[in-house]
Amino acid sequence: MNIAILSRDQKLYSTKRLKEVGEKRGHKVEIIDHMKCVLVLEKNSPMVWYNGKKLDYFDAIIPRIGASVTFYGAAVVRQFEMMKVFSAVGSQALIRSRDKLRCLQNVSRAGLGIPKTVFMDYSKDTEGIIEAVGGAPVVIKLLEGTQGLGVVLAENKKAAQSVIEAFHGVKTRIIIQEFIKESKGADIRAFVVDGEVVGAMRRQATREGEFRSNLHRGGVATVVKLDRHEKHAAIEAAKRMSLGVAGVDMLPSKRGPLIIEVNSSPGLEGIEGATKVDIAAKIYQFIEKNCKKKKVKKDRNKT
Repeated sequence: MNIAILSRDQKLYSTKRLKEVGEKRGHKVEIIDHMKCVLVLEKNSPMVWYNGKKLDYFDAIIPRIGASVTFYGAAVVRQFEMMKVFSAVGSQALIRSRDKLRCLQNVSRAGLGIPKTVFMDYSKDTEGIIEAVGGAPVVIKLLEGTQGLGVVLAENKKAAQSVIEAFHGVKTRIIIQEFIKESKGADIRAFVVDGEVVGAMRRQATREGEFRSNLHRGGVATVVKLDRHEKHAAIEAAKRMSLGVAGVDMLPSKRGPLIIEVNSSPGLEGIEGATKVDIAAKIYQFIEKNCKKKKVKKDRNKT
């Protein structure tokens, strides 16, 4: 098959691994910078142009869209979908996953555990907001932050009020969440592909005073075996977000796993390093299965 990896940096571990594994499986794989794609629309004939040529020969795409370019990246994915190209991550699922509030609303509606969360329209009742999540300390997050950026732990009420007021002062949308003390600076990343957990790791913050466990923030990853509650939560969260490929982040707590994020472009380096599982191959198995189904359906329609 002809497969495109939509990525702005071909040197990234995940991008290189996906290209390497795809070629080993006999596919022709190209890395396409989605921000350089030109979308052409006309009646019944959508097209993507790249460096002066039509991209009308791909069977599937693997989006690796950064949070800062979600709008245009999702538009490119949508254009390929209109061209009947299978996408490992759907355009609408990509958009939904990037909005932390919308993500939490979806998983909460599915009956899955989440930290107590407050969202408001620049309310001046900062004291009431803090009390609504159980009091300080509280975690304050930008709605579209990634890799631990835009996440602040306010350890007391005064600090929390100051941070909230500062964000509101510059009209920045945030959510406020309860601090799960028993997680002790650790979270769990479950990698879900095609409705199955194919790998899971525990990420632990190591620097003194650091509560964020993201590997980009210096966290350390170790393999972990999920219990049935954690596995169920991860699979259902990915399903609820309509993601065939997802990284589901959870906090261990006294009341069970609490989902904090469902990532539509989870990195491969940490999870493959911790679990020694070929996650990239799992993604290609998912693509191959769906493209085969699509081909069979197309052949049936012809007859």
